[in-house]
Amino acid sequence: MIYTLKRVLLAIVSIAIVSAITFFAMEMVPGGPFNKEKATDPATLKKLEERYDLDKPILVQYGKYMAKFCKGDLGVSLKTGREIAPDLMQKFKISAVLGACAAIIAIIAGIVLGSIAALNRNKLPDRLIVFFTTLGTAMPSFVLATLLLWFFCQELNLIPAWSKDSPNYVLPIIALCVYPMAYITRLTKTSMLDVLGQDFIRTAKAKGVRKNKIIYVHALKNALIPVITYVGPMVAYILTGSMVVENIFTIGGLGTAFVTAIVNQDYTMIMAITIFLAILMVVANLITDIVYKMVDPRIEFN
Repeated sequence: MIYTLKRVLLAIVSIAIVSAITFFAMEMVPGGPFNKEKATDPATLKKLEERYDLDKPILVQYGKYMAKFCKGDLGVSLKTGREIAPDLMQKFKISAVLGACAAIIAIIAGIVLGSIAALNRNKLPDRLIVFFTTLGTAMPSFVLATLLLWFFCQELNLIPAWSKDSPNYVLPIIALCVYPMAYITRLTKTSMLDVLGQDFIRTAKAKGVRKNKIIYVHALKNALIPVITYVGPMVAYILTGSMVVENIFTIGGLGTAFVTAIVNQDYTMIMAITIFLAILMVVANLITDIVYKMVDPRIEFN
């Protein structure tokens, strides 16, 4: 209970630091959200800055923004003038489906392939899995996404490109899940081999415990601990990787909105998405630590 409370307080501090860094970094960037408007004269520009409190000192701007954010008010977009919250949630639904599917596939496939490689060490299945996982970890998601789009959509015309009317998540999910799946595979294999060499596994074999029970009950349970630890960073990887992948496939999710907001210097949209993503990452890491304790009750947190 005390550990959870500490983590929650640390999460709040982390989110506050991320928001502060993002806000003050945006102020250091030359230009502003209205500078690209060709028809904006100095008088109109001044009125716009007054409307959105951009004429106030930076500390005042930050204080006002965070006060509104703590009340659940994400503000309005400086480019469109629309409420950010409904638009943010609509785009997040697309990114959530994409990220959740990629994470689930990466975890399940990685554990299965890692177990197969460990149980067939130095045999053909192990060598094939090691080859493809090495290739998967070496290839960035945006390179893989471009190759998938070119090969399956343009050359073979087997899978339609993503569209709003008939969304097809197959290729974007593959592009996002390959790296974490390859990493989890290697992590599971290493951990499984280490567990299989432990004394309690040899004792179980000596007692005549069935091989399947040794593998799936004793070995796999202990081998999953490093995998669970990686789930938090994996969520961060998928969230940040989806920004580029979504742009390549023109999905229009949260990643696309974030990139567009940066290009347009839409300060309120950048802040809302940054804090939202920070909250997701912090929550993912908190859940990972709690599950970590559930899997192995012997672990003590300070």
